[in-house]
Amino acid sequence: MSLDTVVEDIREEAHARAEELREEGESRAEKIISEAEDDADEILEEAEGDVEREIEQLREQRLSSAKLEAKQKRLEARRDVLSDVREHVESELADLEGETREELTRALVETSSVEFENADTVRVYGRADDEELIESVLEEYDGYEYAGEYDCLGGVVVESDQSRVRVNNTFDSVLEDVWEDNLQEISNRLFEQ
Repeated sequence: MSLDTVVEDIREEAHARAEELREEGESRAEKIISEAEDDADEILEEAEGDVEREIEQLREQRLSSAKLEAKQKRLEARRDVLSDVREHVESELADLEGETREELTRALVETSSVEFENADTVRVYGRADDEELIESVLEEYDGYEYAGEYDCLGGVVVESDQSRVRVNNTFDSVLEDVWEDNLQEISNRLFEQ
């Protein structure tokens, strides 16, 4: 074998090795590029999913906020209507006259008197406009006297020195009790739930 042949063999072997390395490099590069593209696609899909989830979450938050705001406005409107109804009832009670007012006042004094059966002197307070009516009702009770004005829609407040009890039987207190006890029913009737 001559030196030229050996050099030629080495050259061919080097070229073959170089070609092999180049092909291997290209194959690795293609694999890296393919993996990078796959990773990029995966990252893109993940990012799109994140954006879609975030959009959905924002939509749900806005929808929930809108529903809550609407509910608050409905409740506020209901409170306003209930307040108007209450004011109307108070006005009707304040405007009661004649027999109806007398019967109610008489019944409230009677109910209050149970607490003061053993009292010598019982003071009864009421609305200034009802002074005559209360005095006329009290004529039937020994030791009872009209003691002055009490700011109310009607009815009576009764007390005695012998008793530590003060009975508030005003239209206001009766209305408050009835209102609280029946608020749900009143609301249901007004708003047909």
